[in-house]
Amino acid sequence: MPHILAIIGRPNVGKSTLFNRILGVREAIVDDLPGATRDRHYGTAEWAGKTFTLIDTGGYVPRSDDLFERAIREQAQIALEEADAVLFLVDALTGPTPIDEEIAAILRKSRKKVHLVVNKIDNSEREIDAAQFYRLGLGDPFTVSALGGRMIGDFLDEITSGIPLNGELQEKDERLKLGIIGKPNVGKSSLVNALIGKPRQIVTPVPGTTRDSIDSILRYQKEEIVLIDTAGLRRKSRITENVEFFSTLRALKCIDRCDVAILVLDAEAGVDRQDLRILESIAESRRGTIIAANKWDLVEKNDRTAGEYEASLKSLLRIYDYIPVMFVSASMSKPSGFRRRSSITS
Repeated sequence: MPHILAIIGRPNVGKSTLFNRILGVREAIVDDLPGATRDRHYGTAEWAGKTFTLIDTGGYVPRSDDLFERAIREQAQIALEEADAVLFLVDALTGPTPIDEEIAAILRKSRKKVHLVVNKIDNSEREIDAAQFYRLGLGDPFTVSALGGRMIGDFLDEITSGIPLNGELQEKDERLKLGIIGKPNVGKSSLVNALIGKPRQIVTPVPGTTRDSIDSILRYQKEEIVLIDTAGLRRKSRITENVEFFSTLRALKCIDRCDVAILVLDAEAGVDRQDLRILESIAESRRGTIIAANKWDLVEKNDRTAGEYEASLKSLLRIYDYIPVMFVSASMSKPSGFRRRSSITS
């Protein structure tokens, strides 16, 4: 599975500029206004035959009561929780600030690999400005200019030193791996339970019941199939977009491991932006895809309902309208609760 690196730092230190520099695109919003990055951005980067996922977070402001700052703090905390390593970005022009020191204290306790990155070092004469960041207690700082590109190649060599080459990422496990992917509370764990015929997962109406990604084994026609269920939130988030962020991040991890992704939708609630975002991630990873419209038993229907739903879904999927759709009632204990529909065709 590709490593996940999260860029974390206080507002306006150049996180989005560094993100864009590494990916070679201008996807993140870059502005002098602190907190311009409201949403997290994800990107897949490759350097010297090594692939990793990069996350750009909003500015991290510890202990703030402001709603917006609390939102981006939660996002950064989730990114920290899920990342394999952290790029802690600081600003050479301002020097260490009290907020930098608070963030550093949090990172020291996280036990994650932390790369201390001093931004805005535009020339060798300014290298001396990095020395003041030793007081953060995070080891040797690495100096870059995200805007000008100075030292970025050496920096990428450093942060990818512990990542294996792409050819070494391939798993030896030859079993078919199905990723059960979707937003919280759409019935992913119920679907796993229905497929294997026993309550492998804890299922409640509370979103995020599944705490960790859990693999289950389905034996079918003398073959073993690995079912990967994405986990839910570790903590209760008060901000809806952070629930979406967490589910997307976990979906990315699941996509990397699976051969075929089963995108579970809530048939009652319909399709929203988050579902489409996850679907795009699956398509970009070139995984086989099946859509499972779950909770079909709860939908009021007649002989035209399935066809109308399928046509509506097709209009939303657009270039992905080839993906087959299954109408599913995962809460039903018997396999007869699954109803197959033909794939959507153009």
